[in-house]
This record gives sequence, C-alpha cells and structure tokens, in this order.
Amino acid sequence: MNRNLLYLFFIFLGSCAAEKKSPSVFFSGEIVNPTSDHIVLLKGDIVIDSAELDEDNRFAFTLDSISEGLYHFNHDPELQYVYLEKGDSLVVRLNTSDFDESLVFSGDGEELNNFLLEVFLAHEEESNFVRSLYSLNPTDFERSIDSLKQLKLDVLNEIVSEDKLSKKELKIANASVNYNYNTYKEEYPFKHKRLTGEKIIDKLPDDFYDYRKDLIFNDKDLTYLRPYYNFMINHVGNMSFMTCSHACSIKNNVVRNQLHFNKHKLHIIDSLVKEKELKDNLFRYVAFDYLLKVHDTEENNEEFIKGFRELSVNNKHMGEIDALYDGIKNIQPKKEIPNVSVSTTNGDIMTLKEIAAKNRKTVFYFWSATDRKHFDNINRRIAQLSSKKPEYSYIGINIKTNELNWKAMMEMSGLDQTKQYRSSDFEELTKSLIIYPLNKCIITDDKVIVDAFANVYSSF
Repeated sequence: MNRNLLYLFFIFLGSCAAEKKSPSVFFSGEIVNPTSDHIVLLKGDIVIDSAELDEDNRFAFTLDSISEGLYHFNHDPELQYVYLEKGDSLVVRLNTSDFDESLVFSGDGEELNNFLLEVFLAHEEESNFVRSLYSLNPTDFERSIDSLKQLKLDVLNEIVSEDKLSKKELKIANASVNYNYNTYKEEYPFKHKRLTGEKIIDKLPDDFYDYRKDLIFNDKDLTYLRPYYNFMINHVGNMSFMTCSHACSIKNNVVRNQLHFNKHKLHIIDSLVKEKELKDNLFRYVAFDYLLKVHDTEENNEEFIKGFRELSVNNKHMGEIDALYDGIKNIQPKKEIPNVSVSTTNGDIMTLKEIAAKNRKTVFYFWSATDRKHFDNINRRIAQLSSKKPEYSYIGINIKTNELNWKAMMEMSGLDQTKQYRSSDFEELTKSLIIYPLNKCIITDDKVIVDAFANVYSSF
C-alpha cells in the first residue's frame, strides 16, 4: 500500500516536471476598467499575438514554442513588459485607472516580473529625489546613488537566495537595477552644471565611470530592457560630448554644431554596438532626436541623412526615418503648406492650403480630446494670442478624437466653430506636418510656411 503511494508520488512529480518543461506558455489576466477590447503581445516591435477581452474583461494567451525573454503587452494606450519562458503559467491583474501601480503578477514566472515592476515603480518614485542629488559633489552624489541601488540589490539577493531565478532571469534583473543607476552617473556632470553652474566634467574621480569596463553592447536579451536602452542613449551622448568638444564648438556645456555632434553619435554607435537590433534602434533614436528637435537647415538635414544611410545600412526603421525626413523637407520655410484635407463641423472637406489662403496670416495649432489638460491650456493660450496678436487667424486642428466628442468639446468650451477643423487621418497629418510636440503650431502667410516648428507658448 505504502509502496503504491510512493510510486504515485514519483509519477506526480514527474508529470509536474514535464509540465514545467513544456515548450508552451500560458499568459492570462484581468483588466479592470479596460480602455480597449483587446491585448496585444509583442517581442520587440513584432506582434506575436492578440487576445480579445471576454465579458468579464479577462484574456488569455496560449503560446507554443516561444523563445524565452522580454515581451511587451499593450492595452492601448498603456504598455508594459513581461518576461516569459517555456513552461510559465503567468497571470496578471491591473486597473487602467492606475495602470502600473495596480499591476500584479502571479503564478510561474511571477518573481522576476514583479521585481522588474518594482524597480520600474521605484525609479519613477525616486526621480524627484535623484534630481535634487545632482547638485551634490561627485563623491556625495555617488554615495547616495549607490545606497539607492543597494536597496534594490538587497531585494534581488533575497529572491536569489530562494533559488527562484534562472541564469538568464538573474541577468535581466541585475541589468534592470545597475543600468538605471549607471544612467544617473552618465547624466550627472551635465545636470550638475545646469543646477549649480559649475563645470565638473573634468573634475570627476578617476573611478567615477568604472562600470564602463563591464558594459555589454551585444546582448540580444537586453535590447528591449528599458533601463539598458535608456542608458545606451545617455552613454552615447556623453561619449560624443566628451570626445568632440572642439569640433562641436561646445561652450558652457552647450553644443553649437548639432550636425557634427549627431553625426558623431552615429559613428560611436557604429563602433561600439554589434547587436543589430539594438544598433538599429539607437540609430533611429539619434535620427528622430536630430530631425525633430534641432530644426536644422535643409542642407544640414540632407547631409545628416546621407551620413546616416552610409553607416546604418539596411536599418529596419529606414522607411519610417525616410518618411520623417521627407515630411520635414516639405515644410521648410518659403514652401507652401502641404495639401492635407480636414473637415468642418458641417462635414465639408477643405485643405490646409485653402484655409491658409482664406485667412492670410494663419496659425495652425493642434489639440486632442485624449488630453483634457492640454486642451484647456492651449485654448487659454490661443485666447491670449488672439487679443495680443489679432493680425493672425488661429485655426484649431483636432486629432485622434471621434466626431461626436470633438463637437461636444467645442460646444462645452464655447469655441468658434468656424475656426475649428478635424483630421480623420492622424497618420497622414503626422507624416505631412510632423505633429511634435503637441504644443507646436505652424505659421503661414498666404499658404506659404513662415515657421512649421513654432511653439504656441514661446514663439510669440
């Protein structure tokens, strides 16, 4: 009798082990106050699968033969990552009204995922405190940062002592902590200068950047880990600043020659980073950062893109970057505003050229119902400008809002509906007018662009 029970016990253990070694993964959860009717699972920027929410707002994925590593699950507009490996049976519960803070993982695989989430939340909570530390001298700053880091590593060591993490999971967990705090060190000399006026970059202790000796530039497992990627962005910028100060005409920690500085970033990425996906993503970041924020001359933009193409051959983001470059090229000063169509409250279709020609001096500004604070602020600002600068016509273009909500918000806010239009094709509008940031406005004079990258708060 006892022997039979023993046999059954070993059979049960064997079946559990076989189940854990199964190549399939079960990932499910419940969404309280859903903002969409489905969940999308991605690895990098590749969609793996999607699942509809049922009547109880629950979803489930059963995934066969997936590669272990970091994934992202998207419940529009929120995104968070999840680590999955073979045999996992992971459950997540969250409330969209407090997305990250309410998120909890349970089941096989919960240890690493909850730890990554805790590190993410701690990073957000510490941000104001860390900002205050940048005014400290290097020694005190480093001591404070190291103590914050050690708190996270102590928690990780407790998890490790319970033997609950695989070798790859431990690598991800360590990286999530270390790269966050290494990023603070990369930022330190520049933020210290901004807060105190003291140039300290040449006075740092010799061992301040000792962690750079152990940096990894070719680990595919880390490519989409947010702390790792953010560190790489800061590290590349720091290295560029430190190694080309003369050519970049840096004065008082301000880069004068942005074209040279950003081309230098591209060369540093090309020389350091071997992992193709990380390399493509970092190249994309530099291209977007330069093209969207610098607002350089058309000639300099062309030179940048030429250098980009020479270094980043077969970049998977090339189509997106080309579209951005073409969009910026088409809204340079003295060119006519693109012939984008928008609709009136009566449903009539007009082009921006027609509107600009009708109103002579025109300021096009943008708003969306998805950001009520921005909507209130920008309308308050437009009212001020209408009084101070009456020579302009101020034309609002609504984006990412359905027609009923658009009309309701105009009625409720008392807007002049003859000066309000709506775009039903956000993608076309973004590609044609480069809507970034949302406070941007476009100034025209009889259809001709004066400034396509003006700001409603600082350009008047």
